[in-house]
Amino acid sequence: MKSSFSQSHLEALKTLSDRIVEAQKPIRILDAIKWPDSVKKQFLQDRTLPVIDAEFYKKHAPLSFDPKEKRREFHTIERDITRNLGEMNPISRIMRRMCREYQHVIRMLEARGTEDFSALSQELYGSASDVFHAGDPTVADLGRMLEETLTNLSAHPSMADEAKNLDAKTAVNYLNEKLQAVFPDAGIRVMMSDGITADAAAGTDYIKINENSMFNQQDLDILEVHEGWVHLGTTLNGMNQPYCTYLHKGPPSATVTQEGLAVLTEIMTLRASPVRLTKLMNRVRAVTLAEEGANFHEVFDYLVQHGLSDDDAWTIAARVFRGSAPNLGPFTKDITYLKGFILIFNFMRLAINRGKLDSLPMLFCGKINLEDIRTYAELAEMGVIAPPKFLPPYLKDFRGMATFMSFSRFINKLSFDKLELDYGALLK
Repeated sequence: MKSSFSQSHLEALKTLSDRIVEAQKPIRILDAIKWPDSVKKQFLQDRTLPVIDAEFYKKHAPLSFDPKEKRREFHTIERDITRNLGEMNPISRIMRRMCREYQHVIRMLEARGTEDFSALSQELYGSASDVFHAGDPTVADLGRMLEETLTNLSAHPSMADEAKNLDAKTAVNYLNEKLQAVFPDAGIRVMMSDGITADAAAGTDYIKINENSMFNQQDLDILEVHEGWVHLGTTLNGMNQPYCTYLHKGPPSATVTQEGLAVLTEIMTLRASPVRLTKLMNRVRAVTLAEEGANFHEVFDYLVQHGLSDDDAWTIAARVFRGSAPNLGPFTKDITYLKGFILIFNFMRLAINRGKLDSLPMLFCGKINLEDIRTYAELAEMGVIAPPKFLPPYLKDFRGMATFMSFSRFINKLSFDKLELDYGALLK
């Protein structure tokens, strides 16, 4: 396909893209909403609701930028995109949407500790009450359905998790060896950190491992594909873009695609387990409860009553209420893992059913929104977007995935209730 971009337009595209990357650098959402360890210690000691409000965040996590000036900066970039690339150009629409989204992020961070925070996060990440498609169940329904299935699975001894007897140093050494083999000469680093809430987190060319966490082998296998293959892989592919340099720094709306790809990759490589899915399901259930009006203590108690340790229940409840207040609505990012998986899986099913396989690798060209994949596929044909340099094995060779998914359309038409009637007697 012949490119409609002249060389001057391509140079303008790169300049504007670089400006977006530079403008978003000081905006660090998770750093701006995390709770200090002292909050956990106090809660587990006396079980009283943490005292967290807008002033708490200003004191413990002050923003490193002027919100008003930063919003104005993104507004200026948005106007310059229109002036240089036009209003109807598809890449212009994507970039202008990003500028507006970053302005929305700033408003959300300004609203930390207030009732507006949760509503603003729902606009960025979605809500547990969202339906997948018109007439379909909601994200919350998925959480409830998985809870029933995973409860039955967890009763079987073969589903028990391995002991977590590998420390952070062991995890760092193992993942460094694995990922340097996957990304040779990319300068990938795995390092220990005491400043993250999760067990691990991916950056531009590194993965941080929580120095206080313990792991088992399956944890490390999941981190290899989730944080490594997907999050680092799409970052490196984004950094390889000649013009759309913003693709290595996705806005919050790209989180659904990113986490969906990561969970899909866990499952396609047989790394995920019922224990892992239970963790993701518990996050959805916690967000659902908080959206329905439960406070931090009630969400924590629910998780403990469903078999989680105090530490694990705290981790999930704190993830859900970070940025908000313990008696207000949730930060909804944690629905994106399962929501994204369903959306990506369905897109892949349809692509395989129609024989449209060429677009699937574009999911890895950078931090993209699923809705933009056709635009990026067309831009790749024009030479504006570089095809992904790194792809996981199941996207390098479609045959296994395509064979598996070829049956899914028919299987979905079968009634599970009728299957239970026909097969149930065989399982008694």
